[in-house]
Amino acid sequence: MNYQNAKFVISAAKLSGCPLDSLKEVAFAGRSNAGKSSAINTLTRQGQLARASKTPGRTQLINFFMVAEGRYLVDLPGYGYAKVPLAVKDNWQVHLEHYLNKRDALAGLVLVTDIRHVFKDFDLMMIDWARNNQVPLHIILTKSDKLKRGAIQDSLRAAQDVIKDIPMATVQEFSSLKNIGVDALAEKLDAWLDTPESQ
Repeated sequence: MNYQNAKFVISAAKLSGCPLDSLKEVAFAGRSNAGKSSAINTLTRQGQLARASKTPGRTQLINFFMVAEGRYLVDLPGYGYAKVPLAVKDNWQVHLEHYLNKRDALAGLVLVTDIRHVFKDFDLMMIDWARNNQVPLHIILTKSDKLKRGAIQDSLRAAQDVIKDIPMATVQEFSSLKNIGVDALAEKLDAWLDTPESQ
């Protein structure tokens, strides 16, 4: 897959607004300040594709980026930002759950979390969801440039311990600032997206 060809297609407020032509898609989920948009921008080498806002939690829609015909990257709404009104947070949480539970084209979930805070409640909720629904899960521990090598290894081991009972779960370090882990992420996405629809 050539992720540099990714282009924005549509923002959907709910499941019914999602593209009908999707054969396979990978969703990116994470807390509002985990670096999810930056990871997508780094992967695609497009600085403004998934707009990283100065105000975490501003993106409350499901955003679709086509990387090839029928293949999409999906930027899910960030979660956990306290300044978002509770009613708004509850509303988009409902639509997020509808997407995760009913989207047939979903081939895998990338969970984006800050390597310095492994794991928060939302992360554990998403890990449990992937475990219970047998959805392939890949965790990227962002902002690894903030830690020394020993601390990175400690965080990786801690994350691996949490997912050790999930056969389809993997974890890696990642840094948008230093372009660390981009190729490993692309290889994982290729394995999910670049396969026949029957698999």
